[in-house]
Amino acid sequence: MQLSKEDIGRLRELLASPRRIVTVAHTNPDGDAIGSSLAMREVLTAAGHEVTCIVPNKYPYFLDWMPDIAEVVVYGLEPERAAEAIDKADVIMCLDFNSLSRLEALSDTLAGNTSAVRVLIDHHLSPDERFDIAFSHPEMSSTSFLVYTLIETMYGTGAISRKMAEMLYVGMMTDTGNFSYSTLTPELYRSIAVLAEKGIDIPSIHNLVYNSYTEGRARLFGYAINRKMEIFHGGKVACMSLLESEMRRFGFRQGDSEGFVNYPLTIKKVRMSAMFLAHRTFIRVSLRSRGEVDVNLFARKYFNGGGHRNAAGGKSFVSMEETLEHFRRSVEDFAAEGGFRTPQPETGE
Repeated sequence: MQLSKEDIGRLRELLASPRRIVTVAHTNPDGDAIGSSLAMREVLTAAGHEVTCIVPNKYPYFLDWMPDIAEVVVYGLEPERAAEAIDKADVIMCLDFNSLSRLEALSDTLAGNTSAVRVLIDHHLSPDERFDIAFSHPEMSSTSFLVYTLIETMYGTGAISRKMAEMLYVGMMTDTGNFSYSTLTPELYRSIAVLAEKGIDIPSIHNLVYNSYTEGRARLFGYAINRKMEIFHGGKVACMSLLESEMRRFGFRQGDSEGFVNYPLTIKKVRMSAMFLAHRTFIRVSLRSRGEVDVNLFARKYFNGGGHRNAAGGKSFVSMEETLEHFRRSVEDFAAEGGFRTPQPETGE
């Protein structure tokens, strides 16, 4: 994938002298958000810049092992430290999100610095236009792959250390469902070969991320599948919901619901899956699909959200009961507009 030569040139010019840089990733940061942020920090620090990584809230505990993760500033835990870094920043790099609203409470703090150059590095659809330099590539499988491509273009693969390779691999692996989703390209696999040549232990990384959950998480998953999964619309749609009281019952920790929404798609007929998680003031909506079912379109239309064709999200600000009823009605409306229709193969005349 070729990046814009004009934008690369502008970024090179921006980084030609030492800068104070802040990288910011989205709320509920996942492996891609953390991996891409830490990798950017590593390469920019090596180039002589002062870099601070900030996330709005805590990352999942199964990422605690990642190199330099202790350097990530969690706004919810250290708001003054985060605000000071943002206030002093010459450059603010926004990674793995396409709208400042994804930062929730942190967005107001970010708005306070009006002089910093804002750089977008992201792979989600329909980005905001409030960026000075934008590397927006929805065709890429992860922001970490986009960061890899930027590093390769600007510094060469020799600039990638083993530590940086681990960071990038975590992001690529987690945002592709361990390389099982769409947008898997030859370029992506070539980049993985480069990371492997740096000496990373791929089985160990997989084990640390996917086999490090708590017993409570395993029991919560069983409860969600057995007691809370509902399948309807002729078996094509599945949904699960969890209230705060249910999550507390199983000792819920940030990241414990990771992957729950994907599981119903293992059922042969299911083409759309939804997960509804109750928070104090809203319900977080996660949507996944397979084939041509566009959950990005669904999320934008019915839950003021967005994302990718097969992975998107949004929010609801009514009760869980009302949210689920709205979801059921929306599915019927979406289906009536052809949202579940399987395209017919073209035939030659």
